[in-house]
Amino acid sequence: QVQLVESGGGLVQAGGSLRLSCAASTSIFRINVMDWYRQAPGKQRDLVATITSGGSTNYADSVKGRFTISRDNARNTVYLQMNSLKPEDTAVYYCHTKVYVVDYWGQGTQVTVSS
Repeated sequence: QVQLVESGGGLVQAGGSLRLSCAASTSIFRINVMDWYRQAPGKQRDLVATITSGGSTNYADSVKGRFTISRDNARNTVYLQMNSLKPEDTAVYYCHTKVYVVDYWGQGTQVTVSS
């Protein structure tokens, strides 16, 4: 079982930056894919960014060039650096991974971007 705990959310003005962290309760060294999702009020949960154990990354078009996902296997932590934030980035951000066939989610961290 994997527990994921997000932190780093908050209120920021448009154009500002935040860094989200996702701490795992177990070693992530052998976990291939770790993701960040987000869910705005009244909307579905969408994939934001993905990172593999080899360091390959993928991003939603809406955040390309502004967000950067990274992982520190020694600290069992995944990060999401968010720059040039926009009001439409306002959402609850969730860390996610899948081990075998089981999905694991964090509790989420709120990001609010004011205009």
